[in-house]
Amino acid sequence: MLRKIRVYLALLCFSFITLLFLDFTGTLHLWLGWLAKMQVVPAILAGNLVLITVLFVLTVLFGRIYCSVICPLGVLQDCVSNVSARRKGKKNRFSYSKAMSWMRYGILGLFVAGIVAGISVIVTLLDPYAIFGRIAENLLTPLYRLGNAFLATLAESVNSYRFYTTDVWIKNGLVFGIAIAMLIIVSVMAWYNGRIYCNSVCPVGTTLGFISRFSIYRIRFNEDKCTGCGLCEKRCKASCIDSRNKLIDYSRCVTCFNCIDNCKSGAITYTPSFSFGTRKVKVSDPLLKKEHAMVRENTKGIERASFLAILGSLTLANTIKAQQLQVDGGLADIIDKKVPDRQTPVVPPGAESLSNMKRRCVACQLCVSACPNNILRPSGKLSTFMQPEMSFERGYCRPECVECSRVCPSGAIKEITTADKSAISIGHAVWIKDNCVVYTEELVCTTCERHCPTKAITLVPVNPESEQPQGPSMGFPGMNRRPVLKYPVVDKELCIGCGACEYLCPARPFSAMYVEGNVRHHTV
Repeated sequence: MLRKIRVYLALLCFSFITLLFLDFTGTLHLWLGWLAKMQVVPAILAGNLVLITVLFVLTVLFGRIYCSVICPLGVLQDCVSNVSARRKGKKNRFSYSKAMSWMRYGILGLFVAGIVAGISVIVTLLDPYAIFGRIAENLLTPLYRLGNAFLATLAESVNSYRFYTTDVWIKNGLVFGIAIAMLIIVSVMAWYNGRIYCNSVCPVGTTLGFISRFSIYRIRFNEDKCTGCGLCEKRCKASCIDSRNKLIDYSRCVTCFNCIDNCKSGAITYTPSFSFGTRKVKVSDPLLKKEHAMVRENTKGIERASFLAILGSLTLANTIKAQQLQVDGGLADIIDKKVPDRQTPVVPPGAESLSNMKRRCVACQLCVSACPNNILRPSGKLSTFMQPEMSFERGYCRPECVECSRVCPSGAIKEITTADKSAISIGHAVWIKDNCVVYTEELVCTTCERHCPTKAITLVPVNPESEQPQGPSMGFPGMNRRPVLKYPVVDKELCIGCGACEYLCPARPFSAMYVEGNVRHHTV
């Protein structure tokens, strides 16, 4: 029964989190957005002490239940492992293996160093939630939206408009390739060795594994009932049960209850225990007593270092202010515009500054998936690799849209209102004379001025004398007037960097107006 409950809860969490990335209407985020915020790394970066405490208490009580129920990448590995077992016809295919402590704590140290030093690329590449998010956004979301487009076409053929199509495109080829590579790596490891990725690479698994050594509820042997058949060990996907010596490495146990379900004699139980330690040992055997003492002595230094690393990361998270972010999007899909070379990237309203976005964002790309106007895309720069940036070839940041701020789980994009958004300057427009159709084609164009929501753009005549009548009017006002050519002047004090001028500018392939980001946002 315990295993069935765990499986049902895991499938629900996995399905709901996946739907958060697939839903482009923003409806599900109102009800299920808390699941994204329940992930360990986003909770730490957001400085959410309530969620951190909940996850800590959950692990102290029940062990690594987070890894087997809440973490979407962990559940994905279970799905792959189960498919492998069915294909091979071997459910009982695992065996005990010693923990690779040097790798586990080495990667955890690198991860903590990335948080402390603000090296975001390390954090984004190792966070399991972010890895799953990029897989969902880059691989699952396009398939989902193509299916939706097909349904919209069918519905339209019978005069029904319940469905509507959305754009499907690869936002960053490099990030797309990394998502595929991570899916292959994690899947191959799960196919052959179950949860080896969780117990050898994942820094979250290592952190929770250290805490779970002291969990109250844990898997235990009933030595009077145990027949030594080894079925528990063969079913343990974490490879942490040594059935011959009655040893369980609690730091790697993900509390999946497979061993309980597989035990025919009822010798495996999940009961409270207050004897803290790495493993539950059969104390009647003096040789095992000696082995246990040696293991404890050898891992004492690692445990102490890991504990200090955890405290360091949590302390850092608590000192970082919460961030906010808000983005809105464009209208038509303009495929022939090119991305300008911005000296300073543009990040959404609420991020407050580039440094805050860099430090807090885990690059899960939930905001990229939720953006209804296709202006958010993953960065290709090493310093902000895979974190969201704004670009206005396919839309602009509309004043009424606050979707990205609603879905961000790490606090990199703090939730703001539409009133807040209209007063936050995330950048300023820059006019490029050589691209403007007023000069290149000598055409009258007022697009940027007409569509500026803050009236930060004013048109000034190229030649003030051109406003005077040229020749006799023949009795018809304006008949012999020349067309007045005007160029735009930007008031940086009023410009909020929404990108409407850049997106709607008729110049091709580069717009005559483009938005340069602000290093630090301010109100206008």
